[in-house]
Amino acid sequence: MAKRRLNVGLIGYQFMGKAHSNAYRQVGRFFDLPVEVGMKTLCGRNEAAVAKAAETFGWEGIATDWRTVVADPNIDIVDVATPGDSHAEIAIAAAEAGKIVFCEKPIGNTLEEAERMLAAVEKAGVPNAVFHNYRKAPAVALAKRMIEEGRIGRVFHFRATYLQDWIVDPEFPLVWRLQKDRAGSGSHGDLNAHLIDTARYLVGEFGEVCAHMETFVKERPLVGEIDDKLGATASTEKGEVTVDDAVIVLAKFQSGALGTFEATRFALGRKNYNRWEINGSKGSIVFNVERMNELEYYDNADPSGLQGFRLIQATDGGHPYAGRYWPVAHIIGYEHTFVNLVADALTAIHEERPISPDFRDGLRNQRVLDACDRSHRSRGWIAL
Repeated sequence: MAKRRLNVGLIGYQFMGKAHSNAYRQVGRFFDLPVEVGMKTLCGRNEAAVAKAAETFGWEGIATDWRTVVADPNIDIVDVATPGDSHAEIAIAAAEAGKIVFCEKPIGNTLEEAERMLAAVEKAGVPNAVFHNYRKAPAVALAKRMIEEGRIGRVFHFRATYLQDWIVDPEFPLVWRLQKDRAGSGSHGDLNAHLIDTARYLVGEFGEVCAHMETFVKERPLVGEIDDKLGATASTEKGEVTVDDAVIVLAKFQSGALGTFEATRFALGRKNYNRWEINGSKGSIVFNVERMNELEYYDNADPSGLQGFRLIQATDGGHPYAGRYWPVAHIIGYEHTFVNLVADALTAIHEERPISPDFRDGLRNQRVLDACDRSHRSRGWIAL
């Protein structure tokens, strides 16, 4: 019996479009999916650039207007991988057209946008997913399982940092991620959003937050030509930076656990240092995406004198997702987190059950982001 074919229309072809394209291209090679993926249309405004990207990644055709993709009766899934300022418009239109909707994080630039996006997919009754891909690293999924099994007991602390350094140079140009009207926020919505989603996934819902944000470089050269790796060439003109460069958050979870969060693009020497530690009554767990196949685990039940953090290589067949790839200790990479997410989403669609994470998760994350922003402005604690 032939598998149901789901045709994808992907809006965006730069950094995230590249990651999503690779996921659709590879997912059926590693997972025995109940559906077939059709890489139907890649969409971008620069016709020559999008045509080149489509040829590279194996898309059947291209479009230069997202409305063409949404209106195409042959498209089943609309995947939104554009800058944040267009997420809501595209996703809502896609839902209203009856499409399955996938979207990059954060789903909206504002809380109001996220609320409208969730309302649209729920009204239309269409499956939806948000690309919080770090949930799908085998070590993170293993940590989730260990916590649910009670291996670290009652959780006391979630301690997280997401550190990068790619804009320390004041001459780095004013790319769209540094413009509030395009990105919504800076390190907060880009990096801290991942930490917030991970915290909710592993520890539970937030109760209240207190946040401070800082912009260290107020003005930068305008953009010349962009690339697909976060960079661009600089022009001689200058423009205002309108987002945060760094954010620090104190949090209290509904469970009573405490959280600390730091996200910055000004940590020289740190390239993609997404690290978190969870301390519980029976043990602790540590993860760093730069060593994403590894999970550190401390078990307080170990014999006295032999206690210490052990290193788990989350790469054998018993670890989540890992058995789909290579023999034990043959590590997988960043791109596989997207493959895993797409595999989970397509399977959930076939089985007619909710995708995790979905737009409801996206909205809950956005509420925390919004509360942090309001806390910064009011210089006080904000309850969720």
